[in-house]
Amino acid sequence: MENGKILKSMKFKLKKIRSDASFREFYRLYKGSKTSIIVTAKKERFKNLIIYSAVNKFLRKKGVYTPKLISQYFREGIIEVEDLGTNTLLHSVKTSKNKLSLYKKCVDVILKIQRIKPPKKIKYGPRKYFKISNYNTRNLHKESDLFFDWYLLGIIGKKKSSKYKRIIKNELNKLYKKIFFKNQFIVHRDFHISNIMSIKNKLGVIDTQDLIQGNPMYDLASLIDDVRVYTPFNIKDKIFQYYLKKCSIKKMQTAQLKNDFDILSIQRNLKILGIFYRLYKRDSKSQYLKYLPYTWRLIELRIKNKIFKNLEIILNKAVNKKIRRKKIFK
Repeated sequence: MENGKILKSMKFKLKKIRSDASFREFYRLYKGSKTSIIVTAKKERFKNLIIYSAVNKFLRKKGVYTPKLISQYFREGIIEVEDLGTNTLLHSVKTSKNKLSLYKKCVDVILKIQRIKPPKKIKYGPRKYFKISNYNTRNLHKESDLFFDWYLLGIIGKKKSSKYKRIIKNELNKLYKKIFFKNQFIVHRDFHISNIMSIKNKLGVIDTQDLIQGNPMYDLASLIDDVRVYTPFNIKDKIFQYYLKKCSIKKMQTAQLKNDFDILSIQRNLKILGIFYRLYKRDSKSQYLKYLPYTWRLIELRIKNKIFKNLEIILNKAVNKKIRRKKIFK
């Protein structure tokens, strides 16, 4: 049965929810006073539906609040999951007078995830398992390559982007090799406040399908240097210091943590420049262009670390500040 036929066969009210940057679509299913979420996947069904459901179940057993699977039609590309409500932490942060307390609660969730011992494999069906990948240098390059292949190519052309891609990749490779903490921790991989739901006195986590084993700073960088919401530097620093105070990593390794944070923040935001420009160019989703100037500002904030001296010089030559501040490209 096709997606549309299954959805129409459900004898309840369906309301489409604004989709994210993936190939999925979301609907709120109204069953009297109760609601649930219908997720459909046009592509990558195994990751977006089966892996997502399995990871949610695994994390839920470990005390992390994730949407519970209610029913599934994997072959048809549809699942029904628990509705965690409409209140993302993005809304709460924008309206709250005490933003820091909300961010601290998010850090607590990150720490809860990091205290889970990474499993060798996760079950997704009868005698069926998948392994969690490691966040190795190859993965880091694969993600940051999106910056070259979409953003840089799109704004300075093929000839110049090919030249700078070789130089910048070489510098990034040196930086990625300097990462101190390797693959000891579970990483959500997209931990920002739009993926955190506020439900009464607890927080729920969505978009878990990209779970990986990697560096403890990746999720923290995703939270603190979130391109979708402006956070003053003093708040960013307080969130980071709160993590240091609460984490189990030795205090003598603070410098290594900070370097890892800065490297992964820049890596992630280069990736985001590529993804958001691709959404605009390939998928006609121009709404993501508005985030590009602030994404550059976050890169400029972290690149002040002396380990990025060469990278800063190269990026300044490749993309000048006039281009970085543009919201719309034609």
